[in-house]
Amino acid sequence: MVQAGDFRNGLTIEMDGNIYQVIEFQHVKPGKGAAFVRTKLKNIKNGGVVEKTFRPTEKCPQAHIDRSDYQYLYNDGDLYNFMNTETFEQIALSEDNVGDSLKFVKENEMVKLCSHNGNVFAIEPPLFVELEITHAEPGVKGDTATGATKPAVVETGATVYVPLFVNQGDKIKIDTRTGEYLSRV
Repeated sequence: MVQAGDFRNGLTIEMDGNIYQVIEFQHVKPGKGAAFVRTKLKNIKNGGVVEKTFRPTEKCPQAHIDRSDYQYLYNDGDLYNFMNTETFEQIALSEDNVGDSLKFVKENEMVKLCSHNGNVFAIEPPLFVELEITHAEPGVKGDTATGATKPAVVETGATVYVPLFVNQGDKIKIDTRTGEYLSRV
């Protein structure tokens, strides 16, 4: 159990049958009345954000999130298969569980599966990946002042906006959190 007065960013709690992560918190002491803690909580399973206030002495059970390293093996229609590299245990997740978290992940790359009580609710890809561009229109030089970009398709099928000098066949580095081009490799 954790008291609301001890909330910190990134802390996960169980409340109303759901798991929430504290995004923001603020201790408020009004001139009149009792102090309270104003929070922004993100529902980990569906991504919704709610604002809630707590008394500083209110207690919530802390949720323990397991983050395990798994290797993404292959996509089998609507199932995505992963393997634990230590125990060689394989699990298959449906497209609903995966969402678009694997759009920059190639087969045989390592990802982190986040689970609570054995139920996988999220997949964390590596922060940065290197992918080859499979299709890109040639860049047209001309009346561009700064920062001109063009769409390019990488080997996983995702579209990334890259500078005009990047061509088909180049390997690029991508930030998977934002989907932005970082550099050529």
